[in-house]
Amino acid sequence: MHNCSRLFALMLLTVGFGLVQAQGKSNLSGTWKMDAGRSDFGHGPAPDSRIDRIMHDDPRLKDTITQSNRQGELTYDMNYTTDGQESTNTVRGNQVRSTARWEGDELVIDSKVGARAEFKDRWSLSPDGKTLTLRRHLVGPMGSTDQKILFEKQ
Repeated sequence: MHNCSRLFALMLLTVGFGLVQAQGKSNLSGTWKMDAGRSDFGHGPAPDSRIDRIMHDDPRLKDTITQSNRQGELTYDMNYTTDGQESTNTVRGNQVRSTARWEGDELVIDSKVGARAEFKDRWSLSPDGKTLTLRRHLVGPMGSTDQKILFEKQ
């Protein structure tokens, strides 16, 4: 009887883990506006504004980013697959190589801009689906910094 109880407990644990894994992948689709007041850019440059328009049909994710700063406004697309395959995008003439994968309910995107900079982004959605958080670790020619950028769903 004792072995039967262990087997039953193991089956429940396995089924429960499978449900958690299945529920872990958030859908990030929507229009997201940066909340500069609640964001922290570390010692990196902060844009004056940023809007991300995300179309997410897992494993495909397209992020159209429009941001402005002192140098003007820039719009560009970032296309990823969330299955760990490498994606290549171009931003301001620079080639950006990225891999995206799920770690639980967070989307992790590792990117390299040539030999000049590396980004590790962790995207997470709030339980109510109204806030998208980007935690970024950036390593570049001027050192490294951590950023936390909050977006509100529009």
